[in-house]
Amino acid sequence: MPRTKSRTCISPKPRPHFNVTEHPTSARTARQLVQAFYDRKPARYLIRDRDGIYGSTFQDQVKALDIEELVTAPRSPWQSPYLERVIGTLRRGCLDHVIILGEAHLRRTIRSFLTYYHGAMTHLALGKDAPVARAVQPPEQGHVVTISEVGGLHHRYQRRAA
Repeated sequence: MPRTKSRTCISPKPRPHFNVTEHPTSARTARQLVQAFYDRKPARYLIRDRDGIYGSTFQDQVKALDIEELVTAPRSPWQSPYLERVIGTLRRGCLDHVIILGEAHLRRTIRSFLTYYHGAMTHLALGKDAPVARAVQPPEQGHVVTISEVGGLHHRYQRRAA
């Protein structure tokens, strides 16, 4: 089964960036760090746990990007609450309900969930809007139709003319 645990918080508002692999290494994780910042200035801080995938290659890359690395205490998930929330949301909203058939399937499923999460799922903190703002659809635009998302696991609703 592909491994999805990678508890690295790169910035307070990261764009959706994810990757999965069955065999994570320090070099692969270092490449992911570079890919996360290929088109913008790196974050000032990186909070990470003590996983073995953050070896010397990764630590050298962090220093090269001039990022201050903060390592959480052992067995202390409360020290990275935002990331724990993201992982929990992904699990509860998607992965707990799907049987993953391989790495490619996991990638498609996570990508589909992130698209749904940012484009259709309502968030109380955003006034019941999605992170990607949506236009208000008055009744004159037609009947409400259901559109399946994440392989039918979730739905969004939209008005369409008959």
